[in-house]
Amino acid sequence: MLYGIYKCKLKITLFFILTLYCINLNSQVPEVKIGDEKMQWFQDAKLGIFIHWGLYAVNGIDESWSFFNGYISHEDYLKQTKGFTAKKYDPEKWVELIKESGARYSVITSKHHDGFALWDTKKGKFNAVKSSSAKKDVLTPFVKSLRENHLKVGIYFSLPDWSYYDYTHFTRDSIRYRIADNPSRWKDYLNYYQGQIKDIANKYNPDLYWFDGDWEHSSEEWEAPKVRQLILDKNANAIINSRLNDQGDYATPEQGMPITRPEDKYWELCMTMNDSWGFQKNDHNYKTSDQVIGIFTDVISNGGNLLLDIGPKADGTIPDEQVKILKDLGRWTNKHHDAIYGTRAGIPKEHFYGPSTLSKDQSILYLFIKGNPGGEVVLRGLKNKINRIWVVGEGTKLSHKVVGNVYWSHYPGIKYIQVPDYVLDENMTVLSVLLDGKIDLYREDGSVIQSN
Repeated sequence: MLYGIYKCKLKITLFFILTLYCINLNSQVPEVKIGDEKMQWFQDAKLGIFIHWGLYAVNGIDESWSFFNGYISHEDYLKQTKGFTAKKYDPEKWVELIKESGARYSVITSKHHDGFALWDTKKGKFNAVKSSSAKKDVLTPFVKSLRENHLKVGIYFSLPDWSYYDYTHFTRDSIRYRIADNPSRWKDYLNYYQGQIKDIANKYNPDLYWFDGDWEHSSEEWEAPKVRQLILDKNANAIINSRLNDQGDYATPEQGMPITRPEDKYWELCMTMNDSWGFQKNDHNYKTSDQVIGIFTDVISNGGNLLLDIGPKADGTIPDEQVKILKDLGRWTNKHHDAIYGTRAGIPKEHFYGPSTLSKDQSILYLFIKGNPGGEVVLRGLKNKINRIWVVGEGTKLSHKVVGNVYWSHYPGIKYIQVPDYVLDENMTVLSVLLDGKIDLYREDGSVIQSN
């Protein structure tokens, strides 16, 4: 009897010890939030291709803004429907080029501010099927091809529709009505645009929604929280950009590379190849491939993504200049993929005068070298021991020298890495620095001699 009581007490004691151990163990594991979990593919992707394609490609004018700002009448703007033929449109070829560029996702304009939709919308008739010479849905086959090639699908959608009779704004100098004066008419528009979003959700189930134009109304007027919820009800893992007023998952700076590292954990720079989003035959001010790669590395060095834009012509062909940039970018990203995808923001510029990234475990530092460094590059304030340095995509092992690491100071010295000319890449060279553990940087003032 006593033995049985003892045995029972022992089991209870062991149970509580194991329970406490498990609680303690679990407390050491950081909680994974659903928001962070769904953002992982986006954070790892680094590169996306933006596509602005619509009526504006016919005359090569500013997308939607040309009539809104009074450069052309709305009536003349709509005449471009006759020239939107898409007769040479090859969505599989588009996706092949996008994939070759190294992009992991693409975002296409399903509908810009002019209201012209690329698919056969259930709400409204102003679309490529019913209102253009193309007479076909050009969005569906592109999305299908992205899926088949295992690329993430992003859909751009304009909240305003300046051509729609129940929308408030028409041009910069005129509005149709004010919401306070005609709330029922605004309700009709809400049903219209939200119906189109439901149509997109049901038909395409995008991985990413890229909204635009939210500045014309408040979050309450757009019913932004409701829109976010209807998207997440369809797909809880859907990502939404910052332009749904206060309902976005990541920041969306446009054209200008942030000078300082953004505070937002997730962000994406959208940028044109020349000065135009859509195709404009008179815009020849293209960035060079070196410049695009340089901007891309600055972006990922600061923990962001680059959404690089192309503007196809009205017949569906992509301009040669844009094809070349994508192919050049693809050669470079393919060679240096280890230093790009799945990495995290690099080290501050005072430690290395150039872009850098880190592996997820922060044990490998990648250094991006623009141009010819003249035989060596410099790393400052790195406390870690360097186990090995090699040229990414080329394999050559490099040597380094430590200067200024004296025995009486904890200052780690300056590390000079030898970079011979024969290892340099034609666009940008990348070095991989394998550390003896998680990166550890010296962030103090220089030491003063106290004992020698």
